[in-house]
Amino acid sequence: MIKTPLRLFRFRHFLAIASFVLGAILVSVLASMIYTRSPHHGLPYADSFGRSETDEWKAFGGTWATIDGIVRNDSDERGAKLITGSLYWKDFVLDADVKLLGQDGDAGVVIRSSDEEPGVDSYSGYYAGLRTRDNRLILGRADHGWYEFRNTPVLGKVEAFRWYHLRVLALGCEIVVSVTPETGVTAERIMAVRDHECLGSGRIGLRSYSAGGAWRNVRVRAATAADEPAIRKGTPIYDVRDQPVGADVSSLFGSGSLPSPVELQKTISVGQIQPIGSLGAFSASGPVTATIRGVVSLTVPMIYVQDSTGGVAVQPIFSQPLKTGDEIQVTGIVKPGPYSSSIVQASIQLLWARTPLQPLSVTASQAATGSAAATLVEVEGFLRSKERGPGNELILNLEWGQQSFRALIQGGRGDAAFRRLKLHSLLRLRGVCVVDPHYTHNRLPFVMLLQSLDDIETVNGPPWWSARNLVAGGFGLLLLLLIGVFVFSRIEQWRLRAVLEERELLAHEMHDTLAQSFAGLGFQLQAIRNRLPENVAPLKEQLDLACDLVRHSHQEARRNIALLRSDSISQLGLTGALEQCARGLLHSGEIALTITTAGDAHYLPLRISGTLLRIGQEALANSIRHAAPSRIAITVAYTDDSIQVSVEDDGIGFRHDNDRKGFGVRGMRRRAAAISAEIDIASTPGTGTTVTVTAPLPSRLTLHSIPGIVRKRLSTAQSHEQI
Repeated sequence: MIKTPLRLFRFRHFLAIASFVLGAILVSVLASMIYTRSPHHGLPYADSFGRSETDEWKAFGGTWATIDGIVRNDSDERGAKLITGSLYWKDFVLDADVKLLGQDGDAGVVIRSSDEEPGVDSYSGYYAGLRTRDNRLILGRADHGWYEFRNTPVLGKVEAFRWYHLRVLALGCEIVVSVTPETGVTAERIMAVRDHECLGSGRIGLRSYSAGGAWRNVRVRAATAADEPAIRKGTPIYDVRDQPVGADVSSLFGSGSLPSPVELQKTISVGQIQPIGSLGAFSASGPVTATIRGVVSLTVPMIYVQDSTGGVAVQPIFSQPLKTGDEIQVTGIVKPGPYSSSIVQASIQLLWARTPLQPLSVTASQAATGSAAATLVEVEGFLRSKERGPGNELILNLEWGQQSFRALIQGGRGDAAFRRLKLHSLLRLRGVCVVDPHYTHNRLPFVMLLQSLDDIETVNGPPWWSARNLVAGGFGLLLLLLIGVFVFSRIEQWRLRAVLEERELLAHEMHDTLAQSFAGLGFQLQAIRNRLPENVAPLKEQLDLACDLVRHSHQEARRNIALLRSDSISQLGLTGALEQCARGLLHSGEIALTITTAGDAHYLPLRISGTLLRIGQEALANSIRHAAPSRIAITVAYTDDSIQVSVEDDGIGFRHDNDRKGFGVRGMRRRAAAISAEIDIASTPGTGTTVTVTAPLPSRLTLHSIPGIVRKRLSTAQSHEQI
């Protein structure tokens, strides 16, 4: 009658808590999604180039590095992109300083970008930039293809290696672009277009085509309606739909420039050009001047030039802005070396801007022979360690088979890519192989010089059985084991609490029904006896016997009710509860009772103390009913890891062959097995009986005790199921 509402209340309480937690999680996830998809999430934004970092940017082609607050792409790759921002940026103003690093090409910014991939125009978005081919400011749209909306001439000339300030407003379907040179009297140029099928939102990016570029001071803020007239300054808005049919406003070559030679320069005849591979034949006895032609394969920390016969290091007299892929003519003094030569006091003449060279794939053993010295190669190796050098350069120590080598990276795009390189992973590196003792320190066969971290590709990650993963897995398993023990302990506590509550309910039920019925029955029998006449003595004797039986049954019911209540043991302790039980059984007899406690009494789990109390109660009851003793001794002995309860009498005893016939003895053995206790019943006819129960106590939770606790819990659960 009481169990169902109580369980229903608990189930509803648990359901309410679970619903609240689930609702809170759903609300948090929904709020996080709304926040991250907000068009203003992450705005205003300012680049991290001043800290020589671009961790928030993602490269699609190119060779990107940050130097002195400037991010550069030193590659002539067409359509190299560097993307950042939120896919949900909608209306914003983008400011950036742009500089072209080549005489022919374009560089600028990408607006509302998405679906980016490596390759020319491999994205969806808008692009605004400066083009040197026709000295124009261009604006168009890329959708894995290119459509140029407008272009306008820049007054004067779009010059390489000169800073220009670009400002782009994206507001609704209107795109407004303005450009202003950093120095000079050239006027500002503005273009404005309206694309009715516009891209509503997207990221921002930096992009160059056919020539490298440099960017700085990239800033993005949310746009308002007041920004449109302030930036457009009355410039008419060109509607894309007004473009005449058949009009050609597309770019000269994709979204960039048609490759063309630079201004004609005076060069020497081909017959006077020395192949780079022949420089080693020059004698070191005196200075020899030579002229070579080749393609730049590396610009930092030193210029390396390569042709079809080999590579050479170049030390120019004057620094000159060069990019990988530039074809140059070098004249200087040859300095021979054991594996490769170098040219010092060199004068450099730029001939052509070309696509960067493709590396030669070699093994670490082949590179160690020096045959690929000063040339651009691709080699694989396992990363053993990584560090930063005294000049803040990045150092990678690698190994392939029995061959060890090192990679040096002077410039990078922040620490994120460096941190992502995991030890013991297989890397593929593209760079210039050098055997100069200045880099090898005569301890390594060769060193790889890399332009940036973009020249590193992770082929395979580290094996899962590494020491770090094994330790992490061990800790994970230990944590799961601890969680399992904790959950199992909590389940046991919940189960025990449910048992105790059921016992409390049963005690109340017995008190309200059985005990009160005995009391009422005894009262009615006593009333009947008092009304009987004096001449019915045999009937009165039977009523007296019935009253004694009812009184005895009432006392037994009260005693059982008291034992069913969980607070009897918690308040009195095991020794006190056994003494109270024994006093209740012996209050009207001539049996002497002795209670003894040995050891330091300490806290006992309720399950163990309750079971020992039931066994002691059964042993006392059997002794009083069947043994006719004159003395009963109860002993409770405490140790650090066990507790022992002994009930001894001097009664008539019994034979052990009758052990299986007694229901009480079998019940005591089953109770003892439920708590993994050992029970010993020693009895001889005529000498009394001794019942001894020894129960182990729970061990403290340590690393060594966890397996034993788990085995004990499992065996206890199995014994519960058997009972």
